[in-house]
Amino acid sequence: MTLDEYRQYDALGLAALVRRGEVSAQTLVEVAAARLEAVNPRLNAVIHRRIEQALEEARRVPREAPFAGVPFLVKDLGMEVEGMPMCVGSRAYARFRSVRDSEVVKKIKRAGLLILGKSNTPEFGLTPFTEPRAFGPSRNPWNEAYSPGGSSGGSAAAVAAGVVPIATANDGGGSIRIPASCCGLFGLKPTRGRVSWAPLMGEMWSGAAIEHCVSRTVRDSAAYLDVIQGAAPGDPYIIEPPKRPYLQEVETPPGRLRIGYSLQHTLGFPVDEACQQALWRVLDILRAEGHEVAEVPLPYRREDLAEAFLVVVAGELGGDMRMLEQFLGRPVRPSDVEPSTYALYLLGQSFSAVDYTYAKRQWSFISQRIAAFHEQYDMLLTPTLARRPVRVGALQPSAAEERLMRVVNTLRLGTAVKASIQNLADKIYDYMPWTPFANITGQPSMSVPVLRTREENLPIGVMFTGRLGEEDVLFRLAGQLEKALQWDKEKAP
Repeated sequence: MTLDEYRQYDALGLAALVRRGEVSAQTLVEVAAARLEAVNPRLNAVIHRRIEQALEEARRVPREAPFAGVPFLVKDLGMEVEGMPMCVGSRAYARFRSVRDSEVVKKIKRAGLLILGKSNTPEFGLTPFTEPRAFGPSRNPWNEAYSPGGSSGGSAAAVAAGVVPIATANDGGGSIRIPASCCGLFGLKPTRGRVSWAPLMGEMWSGAAIEHCVSRTVRDSAAYLDVIQGAAPGDPYIIEPPKRPYLQEVETPPGRLRIGYSLQHTLGFPVDEACQQALWRVLDILRAEGHEVAEVPLPYRREDLAEAFLVVVAGELGGDMRMLEQFLGRPVRPSDVEPSTYALYLLGQSFSAVDYTYAKRQWSFISQRIAAFHEQYDMLLTPTLARRPVRVGALQPSAAEERLMRVVNTLRLGTAVKASIQNLADKIYDYMPWTPFANITGQPSMSVPVLRTREENLPIGVMFTGRLGEEDVLFRLAGQLEKALQWDKEKAP
């Protein structure tokens, strides 16, 4: 099988070839490994490899498995693969090796997926770009001067470059949808509780984060969610399972949907023209398909991000640092992690239990406000991002900001910590003003590719957020849009 032949198929298509005996699983691994060798020196998408193990597993893969013999990558955050590192983008965990598989990884292996390695991620998954100091930046295969997004940027870059057709991703503030938009892929964040974090945790980021994938096709995403969905013993959330396989929803007409759309930036800033154009193009398709669309006031507020989301994320990072201290056997030092990570950790220490509890109550009030919106509309449509993909390094602290942060971290200057983190947060929320809200509420939300910019050849996506538990409706609409936009035919160099 040639690389061109390999890239013609999505994951389900490759599995069908294996099932029919038209290609072996070993051949698929060899083609994927060759592609990885060719592009990874430029993209830095994959940081840990297990090619030989994948070749050995390929000899035993059950042909009847839904993803029989399909090459695959696991993001190096949240999901443990026995015998492999899990560094979460940090040099502090360089010596860590997993002694077990996560529940999701067990399901992945039973489904016939062959894990070639682990993909790059920012430190602790904290940023919408993938530039960890420990491993270096990942780059966008559509234009290598630009970021593939984050925090699942390594996975998205590898899928867009044709190394694998599908890879794991997780999303605590947009980390599936952002890289999907930046790399021209489909990315759906499931409903809170749909996928288990066991045994590593019961919940991540107070329920904001969840596991799924990035993929070229909608049907791969749906079939993969069929494989991994479901709770494990001890999980804090048990939700109603799907009425039928999600894969069946992709070819099911969505019916006439009521969709509210907005270009209003949560912080009040202007939205990039390319992101606006993507939304207008999708609105034309929605109208042509018979959906009812209406411009609506944005049901989100600036203070929701500053007062509710940032407080919880900073507190959760404090918990991560406590676990790191247990691993290191000593207190965490500023030199153990990146300056912005340590500054956010100090900010979390400055918040009280009352601050955290109040922020979580705000999450409930935000959920109530958005539930009222969904009494009238099936979905909310916005651009995925307010800016086109940024250059590598563009969202990092400046040299002056980093010098100040190092001083602040060393002297533990509380007021200055808050100011430095707020400056970085404003820069990031300017870029991603809409994605965190589905994490606060737990709603399913998806990014679909729409167009590429003329100047930089960079993909731009739009985002649909639906009611709790209604991934089925999102998959139906995504299947309809995929036929209209045919993004699965687009391939990065």
